[in-house]
Amino acid sequence: MKNAQVFIRLAPWICTVALFLIWELICRVFQIPEFFLPPPTAVFKASIDYWPALLRNSWITLETTMLGFLLAVGFGLALGLVVGWSRTIYAGLYPLMIGFNAIPKVAVVPILVLWFGIGFIPAVLTAFLISFFPIVVNVATGLATIEPELEDVLKALGASKLDIMRKVGIPRSLPYFFGSLKVAITLAFVGSVVSESVASNNGIGNLMLQAQAQFNVPLIFAGLLALAIEGIAMYWVMAVLEQRMTGWAQRSGFAQN
Repeated sequence: MKNAQVFIRLAPWICTVALFLIWELICRVFQIPEFFLPPPTAVFKASIDYWPALLRNSWITLETTMLGFLLAVGFGLALGLVVGWSRTIYAGLYPLMIGFNAIPKVAVVPILVLWFGIGFIPAVLTAFLISFFPIVVNVATGLATIEPELEDVLKALGASKLDIMRKVGIPRSLPYFFGSLKVAITLAFVGSVVSESVASNNGIGNLMLQAQAQFNVPLIFAGLLALAIEGIAMYWVMAVLEQRMTGWAQRSGFAQN
């Protein structure tokens, strides 16, 4: 069992190293031009050569993403509680939320620029708009799927609607909520980078856009690598938070593995 656990912990690192080795091998064997697909060695070299710009813009993107994500958590949790309060509200608002979520957020960025100008605020709002939907849906689903038989029993025992939500609905929706945070944080990065590429003078998105104009493909991939590292780190934080807060809701066999 201990050997299996060690292998599971090492598996992500092994797969990552294998991916970079295969990538490097393909580029070398087929002599792929660097301007088309740079090998990992060229990407790492660009990361070292441009590390001040990468570090500064990565930090800006992280700040933008986290602020938009926190807004999404607050708004999504509040709206999810409202939507999941009754099946009537759920049925009425759910189609509207789906329609809003179907709108490409890149099409909303120009409107945000008209309202707030180019810079920090449109990027934060784009991260917020693209990441709040999973939180709302998961919280509302956790509340709206309480078994009718359980509600009937609780009402027969004298529980009010508020009591049912506080003592059954909200605890039941916690695994949904913390699970949705892992999805929302990755989407928040997408929103930030999309807005930075269109309407910002800072951030990884803007850095990659400048690199594209200069045909500096290794720097573009270095930016993607920085985003991947940030995304994995924040996903891990959300996963740890989920495990700490809702470990009781996970299957024991899965938790051990």
